[in-house]
Amino acid sequence: MFTVKRIYDDPSPDDGYRVLVDRLWPRGVSKERAALDEWLKEVAPSTELRQWFNHEAPRFEEFTARYDAELEQNPAVEQLRAIGREHPEVTLLIGARDPKVNHGVVLAEFLERTGG
Repeated sequence: MFTVKRIYDDPSPDDGYRVLVDRLWPRGVSKERAALDEWLKEVAPSTELRQWFNHEAPRFEEFTARYDAELEQNPAVEQLRAIGREHPEVTLLIGARDPKVNHGVVLAEFLERTGG
């Protein structure tokens, strides 16, 4: 099971295996505070797509379609699926402010939809 959580929120025992899925390290978060098990930046949106989206809600639908297309071709998705097979709870950590309009939500839904 994959859940999405902001990396700025406090770690919880319920998080299970914690994976940062941002391409860039989140500002102001120490490695100790992040309490990561893994940083899988390769599964994040491409730099070009991330910059185009710029976390603008009106672009989210188009962003979702473009990111889904990237994920279809991304070998790092299989790494994430393997993590999901090894750990019953996996938390995808993101730095985005908006808990509903971000790539972590798209990634979790993609994994669920494609047998993640």
